[in-house]
Amino acid sequence: MSGDNTPLDGGSFPYRVERSVTLPYAPMSVTGARQRLCSDLRAMEIGDERVDDASLILSELVSNALRHASPLPDPEDTVGVSWRVRVDHRPPAGGWVEIAVRDGGSSTMPRVARPSVSGLGGRGLGIVQTLAGQWGTEMDTTTTTVWAVLQIGAGDLVSKRLVAVDRHRVEVGADHPRYDVGEVRTRVRESATAWGALL
Repeated sequence: MSGDNTPLDGGSFPYRVERSVTLPYAPMSVTGARQRLCSDLRAMEIGDERVDDASLILSELVSNALRHASPLPDPEDTVGVSWRVRVDHRPPAGGWVEIAVRDGGSSTMPRVARPSVSGLGGRGLGIVQTLAGQWGTEMDTTTTTVWAVLQIGAGDLVSKRLVAVDRHRVEVGADHPRYDVGEVRTRVRESATAWGALL
């Protein structure tokens, strides 16, 4: 797997990432891209359910490209996969994930099929359409790109930011002076309960 990678935004808000990879035109090549996508989304504090949705969209788009389209002409025998993500944890929290797969095109335009109940295939773009807020196709003379945008709501985010508690003062008793405890730092997940005692 090769490609251009924009590192995960190191700033606190919002998070942004862009990836573009070139995969061999083979069924097994989707695994690495899917793992990298999931890793990016989890690092951006997106919950598992939405990560699974994005992973399924990527899998369906790549599978369709491998099943119904030709490989890219350059580099030869490949398929291109890219994603762009933007997430902001500040209210109103949310964002989006855009996934795109580029191939060498086919004789027909990608479309949602209506398979029979007992049919074994033909549901890929139907799944994409159900999960994604938007999807579409762009074509030129040598390539076809199918893209989908998955919306991320505030409820899809999992906060892993750590909170630091800086200073505490403690009253020991009536006969003792006030003691200043310098810099008691605790690192606790924002959503977790902290338990402790000062003696």
